[in-house]
Amino acid sequence: MAIPLLDYTPSSQNQRVAGYEVPGDEQPKQYNTENVLSSSAMDELIDAAYRQMFFYAFKSDREPFLESQLRNNSITVRDFIRGLALSETFRNSFYEKNSNYRFVEQCVQRILGRDVYSEREKIAWSIKVATKGYQGFIDELLNSDEYLDNFGYDKVPFQRRRILPGREEGERPFNIQSPRYDAYYRSILNFPQIIWQNEIRRFTPQEKKAKAGDPSMYMGMARGLSSAQGKTVPRVSAMNIDLNAVPYRKK
Repeated sequence: MAIPLLDYTPSSQNQRVAGYEVPGDEQPKQYNTENVLSSSAMDELIDAAYRQMFFYAFKSDREPFLESQLRNNSITVRDFIRGLALSETFRNSFYEKNSNYRFVEQCVQRILGRDVYSEREKIAWSIKVATKGYQGFIDELLNSDEYLDNFGYDKVPFQRRRILPGREEGERPFNIQSPRYDAYYRSILNFPQIIWQNEIRRFTPQEKKAKAGDPSMYMGMARGLSSAQGKTVPRVSAMNIDLNAVPYRKK
């Protein structure tokens, strides 16, 4: 017997408030197969779906079979989103590298186009992940009334009401709110960081250069002694990341 979805109270987020603003250039563009009149328009729709689900898709991340089916009207946009959510790229990037709670948060943002209401909603959907599995949870989201009412079968999901009139700044994009790794693993991998590839040369006028005996000439030596006593944070780059520190689900 399947466990019913745990009850949770929706909070008053932006997408739950009716909007009466006139659409403009600052509003997100909505992609719908009803408005596709050329192959280039279909290319834009497919790219928008990849941006919504993956943020960015490399050539190796794309699903040519699903794209072909969508172009030939063999599947709907909803089926295409389902295929991307069940793809190896999405599974490896989000499901295997996160807990159920964080995976729920990222899926609700990308599929339903909103942030989670509360911790109770995370728990409710996490129970679905635990009982119905990865695929069953994705199907629950796509079959929900919220998804069908807002996106139907032919519209690409998007972050709903991210920009509001009367506010200088809108809501942050979901890929910035919920990056692939959480703060704990980003600290282990020492991300984010800025690595300069070349030495920065600074011009110092002759009259401002340190003279013999100036204490500033010994600043480098003093810093070296203090850093040697304390624990130094190792520099991590894309070339020397310890893959054993990258989180993943045990098989």
